[in-house]
Amino acid sequence: MGVVSLFLIAVGLSMDAFAVSICKGLSLRGLKWKHALTVGLYFGIFQALMPVVGYYIANTFSDLVIDYDHWIAFVLLAFIGGKMIYESFKGGTEQADGCLRPTRMLPLAIATSIDALAVGVTFALQEVHIFFAAALIGATTLLFSMLGVKLGNVFGVRYKSKAELLGGLILTLMGFKILLEHLGVLNF
Repeated sequence: MGVVSLFLIAVGLSMDAFAVSICKGLSLRGLKWKHALTVGLYFGIFQALMPVVGYYIANTFSDLVIDYDHWIAFVLLAFIGGKMIYESFKGGTEQADGCLRPTRMLPLAIATSIDALAVGVTFALQEVHIFFAAALIGATTLLFSMLGVKLGNVFGVRYKSKAELLGGLILTLMGFKILLEHLGVLNF
């Protein structure tokens, strides 16, 4: 998997954290860069750790699934992407909470990075260099989260559903790309 593909996956994975960061920014008064950095670090660190965990879990069982790895990668990415697309249209109102204490941020960081665990499984099946991929995902999420806090503080929740839609489309398309490459339809 190339750097461009990894970057697109990193962008897709960061969209959940970006959307939550927009809500954080909406509720923060007197926004300072340390607020944006705090949110970015929580989301970036967990988004970087979860693919590594998924990668090592998958490597433990890789011999059992080697013949079906492309289908597993496709299903996981398409499911995660489809879920994000669905949530982007579902709408609803989220509680804007500006609290940055660990008791509030840790559950959010874990919840927004669960999909990265599944992507880590696909990375193992695709033999991706996990530490480079994890660093790229973490850095991308950190930056998007910081941007989300700022945008939320300035513009409100106008871009939340668009971010989820974009992330879902990217992950779904990457799943199709992996499947089509393995089946010999695409040759990138």
